[in-house]
Amino acid sequence: MSDEISEAFRHPSERAKALAGDPPRDRIAMTEHRREVEIGAFQSERGVTQTVQFDVVVEVETRAEQAIDDVDRILSYDTIVEAIDASLAAERVNLLETLAARIADRILTHPLAARCIVRIGKLDRGPFVLGVEIIRNAPESRGRVRLSPADAPHPRVVYLSAEAIARPDLPQLLDRLEEGGAPLILCVGRPDLPAPQAAHAMPQRRIDLLAIEQLAWVLAARDPRCVVVDSRTELDWAMRHGQISVWAPSKLVLDAHDGPGPAVRDPLALALWMAQGFEAQDVMTFGATADIAVPEGLRLTRLGPTDDPPAGSPG
Repeated sequence: MSDEISEAFRHPSERAKALAGDPPRDRIAMTEHRREVEIGAFQSERGVTQTVQFDVVVEVETRAEQAIDDVDRILSYDTIVEAIDASLAAERVNLLETLAARIADRILTHPLAARCIVRIGKLDRGPFVLGVEIIRNAPESRGRVRLSPADAPHPRVVYLSAEAIARPDLPQLLDRLEEGGAPLILCVGRPDLPAPQAAHAMPQRRIDLLAIEQLAWVLAARDPRCVVVDSRTELDWAMRHGQISVWAPSKLVLDAHDGPGPAVRDPLALALWMAQGFEAQDVMTFGATADIAVPEGLRLTRLGPTDDPPAGSPG
């Protein structure tokens, strides 16, 4: 067998090495991911599922040593899994080539994905594997990255003051908010305690953000469903998996290139900025007192710290 033919039948991870440029990019891989899928152009393949194996290798634009152990600065393995899930959920397809192209296209919308190899094989058609492999490069131009991917759910953002967090029926309030069916992202104010004061704006901003995060942990202790998260990746994962998130704002605020300016110190203003970035369907506040301009397109409902959500509120 010639070297060229031998190369064609290697595993995608080996193929990626052979195709690497100079200098080679870093790669992430997910192999032997098996799913039961209804796919195929023949009548005998309709109404039944087949075991399909996915092997995906993605070349990324960053180097591992530059990621500084930060999940928002890498391409997560969840990106590959979600690309497969979304492509399978969109509609039934006849051809493996079509499915592979859709998976690759979704992966390459990620700003760090440079090139991907997608191999898909049917395992049940005989004593062999029937499959396809495609190689795709990222488009030359991609739009500005939002806080949340374009196909992410639209959350409900709920702001809770210190008094609202202390209400005795907080678990019941969360039950009512979950009834709407939308993913919940909880934002909090600051503790009702004087915060240390710094002589300069940037240290003071960090102090203010840390005060918000202290109250976030107080909220998390009130109900086990409330999980404190600080990264875009964690927030997106939580929305897709029905987990209630409590937003710790320091990371997103300080890392954002187009985030709220240093003068923006009010917790509600930060919550509205986050809600706009995640394209929230609405924002509901319990106990917010600041008179803040609401970004265009956001629906804001103001309630007292011990009020109940309005009946029939959107979810």
